[in-house]
Amino acid sequence: MALLHPRAGTRPLPGDLIDPAELTDDYYALRPDPAEPSQRVAFGTNGHRGSASRTGFNEDHVAAISQAVADYRAMRSVTGPLFIGSDTHALSEPARRTAVEVFAANGVTTVVDSAARCVPTPAVSHAILAHNRDRRSGLADGVVITPSHNPPGDGGYKYNQPHGGPAAADATSWIQDRANELLAQGLAGVRRTPFERAVRGPAVATHDYLGRYVEDLASVLDLEAVRAAGVRIGADPLGGASLAYWDRIGEHYGLDLTVMNPVVDPRWPFLSLDWDGSIRMDCSSPHTMAGPVSQRDRYDVIVANDADADRHGIITPDAGLLAPNHFLAAAVWYLHAHRDQWPAGAGIGKSVVTSGIIDRIARQMNRPVMEVPVGFKWFVGGLSTGALCWAGEESAGASFLRRDGSVWTTDKDGLVPSLLAAEIIARTGSSPSENYRALTRRFGEPAYTRVDFPATAEQRASISALSPESLAADGLLAGEAVVSVLTAAPGNGVPLGGVKVSTENSWFAARPSGTEDVYKVYAESFLGPGHVAEVLKEAERTVSAAITA
Repeated sequence: MALLHPRAGTRPLPGDLIDPAELTDDYYALRPDPAEPSQRVAFGTNGHRGSASRTGFNEDHVAAISQAVADYRAMRSVTGPLFIGSDTHALSEPARRTAVEVFAANGVTTVVDSAARCVPTPAVSHAILAHNRDRRSGLADGVVITPSHNPPGDGGYKYNQPHGGPAAADATSWIQDRANELLAQGLAGVRRTPFERAVRGPAVATHDYLGRYVEDLASVLDLEAVRAAGVRIGADPLGGASLAYWDRIGEHYGLDLTVMNPVVDPRWPFLSLDWDGSIRMDCSSPHTMAGPVSQRDRYDVIVANDADADRHGIITPDAGLLAPNHFLAAAVWYLHAHRDQWPAGAGIGKSVVTSGIIDRIARQMNRPVMEVPVGFKWFVGGLSTGALCWAGEESAGASFLRRDGSVWTTDKDGLVPSLLAAEIIARTGSSPSENYRALTRRFGEPAYTRVDFPATAEQRASISALSPESLAADGLLAGEAVVSVLTAAPGNGVPLGGVKVSTENSWFAARPSGTEDVYKVYAESFLGPGHVAEVLKEAERTVSAAITA
């Protein structure tokens, strides 16, 4: 069992903090060795991530990936602008500059923020879709420079295709391979223009990401109801890219909204340590969120986002920090009752490790469930066409349709679910947690847990290769008969990269992390906390035996 760090939930000490200047120096000075696997470009669930100090995310990586994206666009005849966003990690700004230099040299019209602000993931997806809906000057796509909620020393790079969402596996595989080819060639095929020349040239354009996104929020949420009800909202950007957005949202819609922490510091000294003693902008972690939770009695709801604002955290006075699955369940039920223009046959998208209460709710709503592997990219097609009205993951990522049933974003949007929590209070008179408890009285109360275990690259690969036969199961899981053992998602037949074992009332799933040296075991039971502990124990033993056999 993974052990809780003794200082989890406490503020970091000086020795826990990065030196941003040193990290930036490493970004430019350290050169990756293409022969070393840990120093190559590797797109995980959603993008390439790594630390400059460990030669995993350096100038060479970003230049090679950007050239590969430019080459991919040319191959796929993507001739419109490329919208670029970034978060507040120390490596994000130097990496953004590198990317702009490469795109400009390749003649790609790169669209930066008109006020030089950070641009969160949902604003990039929104901008791509808005451009492509009007079909102006060719199809657009985008890039977000972010490692999401990863520690302060990391950097990251995501590519969004013209559908506005995370790139599909065939695209990221091609970009990854091309980038590694360029690294092996010593960047001989990379074109660059000095940044100051690039931003003065015709290849760099500007866009009011914040204004366009905020003004359009009324099409997806009933913010007038939130204003009229006087819902007191505390918004904590956790030092990330959503800071300016929360300020503008409160002002534009006349909401009783307080930005709880307006500080941006790439060391994140104000965040509490996560379960393992690391600093993460994980707005769904009770350890990271210890500070905001302590203020829950001052507001009707507190909301928070990770660094690029593609995840949400919801805190209520009566429950504290909601487990992501609890809020997702309450959101699905509420939206079904309050979005009468949504297509009647539109389904509910969920990852294989999202709570089974979603399935029970969807059956009651007479909506189909599309269960897919972990990764928001699997929901893009459904959200684009309206085949899905809502999509969510247990890691606190979600998006849903506009009020009229048309597409909003096709990437995770942490701001919209956060504001939905306030709408739920305004329209029902009850908190999202109170709404969730009402659902458990009707559909059963699941006990859910996730534990991360350290794993080598070889062990992570072994988990990805697990088969039903390799589990050597006796047909029982914590005393219940096993009804299915899945290595591919039932919603689209795509391999899970792991395994899911289910009974009538419980399940567990095991999968390797795409970005960290851990593997994750998820478990859920509708038979109570004691039973889910048994499920987790058996899952750990079963998976451990399978990957060491």
